[in-house]
Amino acid sequence: MRVLASSLCDHAAATPDGKLDVHGIFHDLYAPGFPARQETMTLVLALEWDRSDSGRFTFRVDVMGPGRRPILTVEGQSEVTPRPADRPPPRTRLVLPLENVVFPVAGRYDFRITAKGRAMPGPVLYVVEAAEG
Repeated sequence: MRVLASSLCDHAAATPDGKLDVHGIFHDLYAPGFPARQETMTLVLALEWDRSDSGRFTFRVDVMGPGRRPILTVEGQSEVTPRPADRPPPRTRLVLPLENVVFPVAGRYDFRITAKGRAMPGPVLYVVEAAEG
């Protein structure tokens, strides 16, 4: 399996025709001080499964802070249906709203996706202390 797309944004939706409609992608957040709280943000993932995958698979997203310790973990499941060889591999589109996320310190936050025992990189977020004025 592999991560086809991953981002953090203001809002996203999966459309009935298999697309992800994503608005307001960002890579940085500015905070007046720490710990900082982000009221809302959305994590968007598109996962492509192996052709041999079938059934229910568990996945996990860990948000790793500057100290390489997780500050947040989200777990879920996806139902994977095999596809014929003449069609694209099975895919899962995930739109995960995250609320009231607390960032304890300034720095780089890595989103790590784990599925089928394999950890893969997701989006990276830099949380920066805003300059006064």
